[in-house]
Amino acid sequence: MPGPSSRRPSDRSGRPPGGWWPPASKPIRVEGGVTARSTRGQIGDTWWSQRFIAVLEASAIGGRLQRGRRYARTGQVLSLEIVPGQVRASVQGSRPKPYRVFIETDVLTDSEWDSIEDVMASRAVFLAKLLTGEMPEEIEEAFVECSTTLFPAPGDDLDDDLVSACSCPDWENPCKHVAAVFYLMAEAFDRDPFLIFAWRGRDKERLLADLRAR
Repeated sequence: MPGPSSRRPSDRSGRPPGGWWPPASKPIRVEGGVTARSTRGQIGDTWWSQRFIAVLEASAIGGRLQRGRRYARTGQVLSLEIVPGQVRASVQGSRPKPYRVFIETDVLTDSEWDSIEDVMASRAVFLAKLLTGEMPEEIEEAFVECSTTLFPAPGDDLDDDLVSACSCPDWENPCKHVAAVFYLMAEAFDRDPFLIFAWRGRDKERLLADLRAR
């Protein structure tokens, strides 16, 4: 299994050298997978999940996004785990063995979190909204003031601080399996915005305790 940032080279169109392209195939249907709540239209209800999805949709090919949404809605993602710095998932595709998906981001240092929490604590609205399960729209400013970001910036490819890999044969990154995991992450962030902070290295209990102490 290659590392999370590994992909074989392709041209700007996403096609690999020599014009090879993985043949169209139907996934093996499974039961009991992680299924998106959304049944049609966009996935992600809140501004913060849409901000996260923008990273994917700025860097992926439309057909893969559509298939990724279908995978998310039909339960093809067998498991999904969000831990500091990494998301690990298993996705059932067209082959008997499920594909392994990894999505990684930088974990912020304790020093970076100390600076961010100082800024956040200086604005009472941050703590008030977080205690009600909301993500203040201005919260990204706290990260910018500390020369970092809460979300990776959209670009032509997944940003250097957000790398992904899948064990499937598709040369393009993100593939439909990675896209499916992105969409399910967005819904998880809808339900619990503290998962975003935990992914960047600060869990809910520690963050709220630090803000109250400040």
